[in-house]
Amino acid sequence: MGRQTLALLFVALFAIRCLDATTLVPAIIAFGDSAVDVGNNDYILTLFKANYPPYGTDFVTHQPTGRFCNGKLVIDITADTLGFTTYPAAYLSPQASGKNLLIGTNFASAAAGYDDKTAILNHAIPLSIQMQYYKEYRSKLAKVAGRKKAASILKDALYILGAGTADFIQNYYINPYLNKISTPDQYSSYLVAIFTSFVKDLYGQGARRIGVTSLPPLGCLPVVKTLFGFHKSGCVSRINADAKQFNKKMNSAATQLQKQLPGLKIAVFDIFQPLYDLVKSPADHGFVEANRGCCGTGSLETTSLLCNPNLGGTCSNATEYVFWDGVHPSQAANQVIADSLVIQGINLIA
Repeated sequence: MGRQTLALLFVALFAIRCLDATTLVPAIIAFGDSAVDVGNNDYILTLFKANYPPYGTDFVTHQPTGRFCNGKLVIDITADTLGFTTYPAAYLSPQASGKNLLIGTNFASAAAGYDDKTAILNHAIPLSIQMQYYKEYRSKLAKVAGRKKAASILKDALYILGAGTADFIQNYYINPYLNKISTPDQYSSYLVAIFTSFVKDLYGQGARRIGVTSLPPLGCLPVVKTLFGFHKSGCVSRINADAKQFNKKMNSAATQLQKQLPGLKIAVFDIFQPLYDLVKSPADHGFVEANRGCCGTGSLETTSLLCNPNLGGTCSNATEYVFWDGVHPSQAANQVIADSLVIQGINLIA
């Protein structure tokens, strides 16, 4: 879908809904891991931080913000598309206060997952604590906006949930005890059960528009290829198969939730296929490199710890790279992914 088509689509939506506001939804509220973390990990004691250069080099401010990217995340680009001129702040930041709360907030924490044990292992903010923060946010919002307006904002807000990658990469695959007592299929079912319970809790707290991201092609991430690819070229097929299996269960669970919860609009955003397409045919999308991140040592492709100019080089042109570091897409790749998700989320805002 071309950018002009996307623009026309949203102009039509504005006209159909006859909105007086400048945004298609009043607020964006996010939960999850580093795919959507906009800086919460800056305020906790963890190794998983992105608050130093070269992270943020291509962001609006050209400064590191805690986003695991050279620039904007998919959630930022989504906010742009929906008409937001500023982004909901990380909940633990000083900016998440007063009138700034009216446009939502972000509870995500890099290295967290559906499984609270993943976050505890990585000293991140568990999903259960993110939910506690959300309930705290509801009270703060009511004080700022008034109870009636706050309820309206919470009902019409777009909720984004992006998790699961850390559960597999930073827990299951490297935890000999965990992968001994459960198969990938069993662990997927365990995570999807947590997802289902989380959505029901959100619904009970007033959420009605929920978008959840699928797992990406985990076997194509540079760090996974380095650690589990055994020096073979191409993606690690068994790990991609695990991701597909998880995504299938996630879609099934979302379908059931939609049937069970009156008024719920839920969409599973497929990020597997668009990112897989970029990795398999980068040149078709204007990219040059899809096997390693722009920022890294070149020997062990990882994230955060080795994305450091003092330890390894940073490429001269991040727009040519599908990946910014060993796990996270570049801003250019995030733009392609975000464009592919627009049509999938139309029902959430129509």
